[in-house]
This record gives sequence, structure tokens and C-alpha cells, in this order.
Amino acid sequence: MKLVPLPQELSVYQVSDFSQVDFTQQPLFIGRTDEENSIVSATANVPSETIKREDGWRAFKIEGVLDFSLVGILAKIATVLAEAYISIFAVSTFNTDYLLIKMEKYEAAVSVLTQAGYTVL
Repeated sequence: MKLVPLPQELSVYQVSDFSQVDFTQQPLFIGRTDEENSIVSATANVPSETIKREDGWRAFKIEGVLDFSLVGILAKIATVLAEAYISIFAVSTFNTDYLLIKMEKYEAAVSVLTQAGYTVL
């Protein structure tokens, strides 16, 4: 399985509304519930007004389109990283999954994943 690193630093943050969010940016992940408006985007594009914000993330994209019938792909990667004491923040789209890892653990994650047989491009 191939993992494609995203080039930019990412941030995870909450906003009271979406008025300051640039919806043309990529990547952009939005979660809206009755409790919060959460966003993941490039750190350079975080609006000036946030409720909470955590910077310093890098991400891998699982290459290719993952069929919904596939089982355990994200769980296996998460397990490999958890065994190395590397936590993740996962985001899924219709096509694939993205794994966010804190920047200070990123190189260790690349090493652990490579040793476990994953190809990090």
C-alpha cells in the first residue's frame, strides 16, 4: 500500500461560523455537528478568528480509491503507529483516508510505516 505525503503543514481548528473560510483551498476537511464546526486545512489558510486551534500537523493520503467493502486498512495503519506511540487524527473522504500526524512524530512515522511494508512516496 502506498502513502502519499501532503506537502503543507496542516492545522485542526474550530470556528463559530464558516464566513472566513476559503472553500476553494485544498485540502479542506469540514465537520459540522450540533456541538461544533471543525476544520482541517493548510496552516497558511487558517482564518484569523478561531475558537480553538492546533497547528503542527503533516498528513499522508492513502493512494488510490478505496472500495467501501475493504476492511481494516485504516485500522492496520493506526495499529502500526500506535505500537510506536504515534497518535493520529484520521479524516476520510468518499475515495480514501488521510492520516494526520504531529510534525515532531512525522519522521518516526515514515520510518515505522516503511519498516511495516508500506511505501511512503
